[in-house]
Amino acid sequence: MTIKKELFSELDDKKIYSYTLKNQQGMEVTCIDYGCIITSIFVPDAKGNLENVVLGFNALEDYQKYSPYFGAVCGRVAGRITRGQFELNGKKYQLATNNGNHHLHGGVEGFDKLVWNSTTVETDDELAVVFSRLSKDGEEGYPGNVEMTVKYTLTKNNEFIITYEGETDETTLLNVTNHTYFNLSGNAKRDILNHRLELKSDQFLELNNGLVPTGEQLTVEGTPFDFRKGRKIIDGTTSTHPQNQLAGAGYDHPFLLSENNHSEIVLVDDESGRRLIIETDQPCVVLYTGTQLQDDFKIGDVQSRKYLGLCLETQGVPDAINHSHFPSVVLEKDRKYHSQTKYSFGIIDK
Repeated sequence: MTIKKELFSELDDKKIYSYTLKNQQGMEVTCIDYGCIITSIFVPDAKGNLENVVLGFNALEDYQKYSPYFGAVCGRVAGRITRGQFELNGKKYQLATNNGNHHLHGGVEGFDKLVWNSTTVETDDELAVVFSRLSKDGEEGYPGNVEMTVKYTLTKNNEFIITYEGETDETTLLNVTNHTYFNLSGNAKRDILNHRLELKSDQFLELNNGLVPTGEQLTVEGTPFDFRKGRKIIDGTTSTHPQNQLAGAGYDHPFLLSENNHSEIVLVDDESGRRLIIETDQPCVVLYTGTQLQDDFKIGDVQSRKYLGLCLETQGVPDAINHSHFPSVVLEKDRKYHSQTKYSFGIIDK
């Protein structure tokens, strides 16, 4: 198992490094300390061909100009917050509004657009990169100084684990996710419409026209949102369900997970034979099927377009601070935030 560190770019006199973690089976994960971005993940298909299964760029300028959060860590709070407003301990806060009238993924300069400190860890069984930074009081409107760490770990069993930890000196909000776009076909040779997804989820959240949760929890039963026995992503693109139409003929919805750390999210591409199992301690996953991907740039040699990748963002419930019946994303002073998600890559039985 090896870690390779290289200079990726520079920004405001800060050097940005890339780290490539490789295990004995040939699986490779490359990430950079700008936004903790995962730039590529190479895993084998059923025939043993190693190909990249995420969307990413080779240049910092492309991330700055085109990226819709490709591979990045989003925070302090992932997802949308209504009008960027919330009340905490009797005080009202106004956050940056960077998505129409709403706050999205931490604001104008959230975790995804900042240079992090980085170190590496190597043992016989796993490799890791640990990113850290201080999110200062008032950053993007949030209260409290938050010491944040994100750890990316690659094991010898083709498992990739993301661990998030945070601690604040003032009660604040914290709900962090990773925004990787997966495409298991390999090197984005096909779109994700024929990917099969299985979710252990009985309910999804209704969205309003701003793609913010209304507060209503809807049953998946009898709808294109029922992934309990598996279904293809294309079902949501051809659906007349108002929520699919609202999301641009697809999905951009939080699903409430009925189980944790028990193969609750499974994504399969039958043609390549690749399978991804995601297990998390978080209450929900946001399924986004790339309905807003633009076509004015390239990802490597592939033209970007709608449905070229999908995101499975494990996290707390979006806009939870404005809905008292949602699980809280409030982090109390001197308490520790901890979240972990494991991505296991393998091959389906044919």
